[in-house]
Amino acid sequence: MKQKPMNKAWRVRLLALGAAALAAGCSMAPKYERPEAPVATDWPGLRLARTLAVAPGTTSAAVQTTAAADIEWQSFFSDPKLRQLIEAALRNNRDLRIAVLNIEQARAQFRIQRADQFPTVGAAATGSRQPNANGNGSISSVYTAGLAMTSYEIDFFGRVASLKDAALAQYLATEEGRKTTQISLIAAVATTYLSLLADEELLAITQQTLATREESFKLSQLRFDNGATSELDLRQAESLTEAARVSLAQLQRQRALDENLLTLLLGQPLTGELTAALPAGQALADAPLMVDVPAGLPSDLLTNRPDIRQAEQQLLAANANIGAARAAFFPRISLTATAGSVSNHLSGLFESGTYGWTLAPQLFLPLFDAGRNRAGLDSANARRDIAVAQYEKAIQTAFREVADALAGRATLGEQLRAQRAQANAEATRFKLSDLRYQNGIASQLDLLDAQRSLFTARQAVVQTRLLQLQNQVTLYKTLGGGWKEPMAAAATTTPSTP
Repeated sequence: MKQKPMNKAWRVRLLALGAAALAAGCSMAPKYERPEAPVATDWPGLRLARTLAVAPGTTSAAVQTTAAADIEWQSFFSDPKLRQLIEAALRNNRDLRIAVLNIEQARAQFRIQRADQFPTVGAAATGSRQPNANGNGSISSVYTAGLAMTSYEIDFFGRVASLKDAALAQYLATEEGRKTTQISLIAAVATTYLSLLADEELLAITQQTLATREESFKLSQLRFDNGATSELDLRQAESLTEAARVSLAQLQRQRALDENLLTLLLGQPLTGELTAALPAGQALADAPLMVDVPAGLPSDLLTNRPDIRQAEQQLLAANANIGAARAAFFPRISLTATAGSVSNHLSGLFESGTYGWTLAPQLFLPLFDAGRNRAGLDSANARRDIAVAQYEKAIQTAFREVADALAGRATLGEQLRAQRAQANAEATRFKLSDLRYQNGIASQLDLLDAQRSLFTARQAVVQTRLLQLQNQVTLYKTLGGGWKEPMAAAATTTPSTP
């Protein structure tokens, strides 16, 4: 008979806890509205880009209709050596490793905040001994053992839920940050690899030119020794020879710097199978073509660029923090409860009839805090405004990067065609000048000038071709391409959703 009232009382308390849990669903965070993109609705000069991108004489890969963000990097880069280097970088690069560890840390923080929505229950045992108040020197003892629930906040005003939402948004932001790091890493490896190809071709051109100029200098020295030419012609030939040596030393240094950069990007020394992946004697003109990705619309960047999505998640986190700051103005209700065995003697702690329980609700209403809560709300509002500005700047930066890459695609093809034509003209000019010089019609100064112009024109062709290929990589990167993996690989590398 004594047991039934106890069960009824517990049912009432459980119903009260359930009602409190349902009431905890409200949130004081402001309704989120995505800020309007502060950019134009179309790319500047897109008509020019569409016209010149298919100009006569322009070498281009097949036009792809799939958005860049949906093209896996394994499909975009057709060079097997480059793909091997990118795979090594994705395994060992420290920046990418830090980005992945940041995800793990943010996910753990989210789980901590989510756990605050549930009560913490554990086993507890206490004991106390104190003199009785009757003054006869006797000592009273109380021992308890059982289950205890620590201070559990009933989230009537959504403070804990807002903190959980902010932690979740930060977690998702770190995941987008990892994608951004991967995109930048892949583009950096590809750009450095293309630079090494250009270094190889420029070294070959410079070595050929140096050999030709050394031969010309020997002939000039012989003619000067025999009085057939002046010292002016001799010093001109010597100057061009030393200029070629200067260019050779600069290129050798640049190639070493590019190898050092590639080593840093890969996160491991260039040994073993990676040595075979380095370009050796391969010309930049022979580099496999890459997919010509469509530009799409500026609004597509909001969903295709991970850095923009990261900025938006940070904005969502700042928005949720406002809800937590607003809830701090309202009462905070917490519960502490225990249920177990109570006895005045330790030996009789678990005997029958020693069952007992306590329930201690607590309400705290802030009355005076010297402006702490107001300052917390002002700080949350300021952080939200900062996040809005950062989000808008991320969009503007992305717009500018894509526009720059499109401008390069529109003009570099025509520039390369013209510079190749100029190099061919300089090669013909050099042959004619050499023929005229051999027949005594032209001076050695004319010959040396033609030789210098040909060397400069051949270098310009390689450098422009490098810019064109690197611009293709940049356009793929700025459009959000490079983070997507094949389905089989994504299933093993993507962190699980909390």
